[in-house]
Amino acid sequence: MIPEINIWAVLLATLSSMVVGSVWYTPKVFGNYWMKVAKVSPSGEAKDAVKPILITLVVSFVSALVLAGSAALSQHFYGGNFLANTLITAVILWAGFTAARFITHDAFEGRPAGLTVLNCAHELVTLVVMGLIIGLFGISAA
Repeated sequence: MIPEINIWAVLLATLSSMVVGSVWYTPKVFGNYWMKVAKVSPSGEAKDAVKPILITLVVSFVSALVLAGSAALSQHFYGGNFLANTLITAVILWAGFTAARFITHDAFEGRPAGLTVLNCAHELVTLVVMGLIIGLFGISAA
């Protein structure tokens, strides 16, 4: 079975990830703290951000596509409300894959717990916003 996926929802969810990240990591929100604990020193050159932004765009698209497909499968299996299924699926995928992997890698790399919490929280918000968009759009484009 190939799940029905609303490509417009996936594209908008992809863009939402860029918005969430831009707000989350802005200096006045969590950016200054993140740069300090992650030991990131910005070069000040806009061109240095192009590659990470393009990579983020691609992996955000993949994440949105996987979430949409997983939500469609969840909907097919459980039935009920698609929005609720999508949000629950987003949280389960976040906990089982994203948070679990962040915690493991950060523990072995000796990263500060605050950085792990910050990044895990960012990913949770990102996936919940994606889930909200995908859930509100529904399964397939009309």
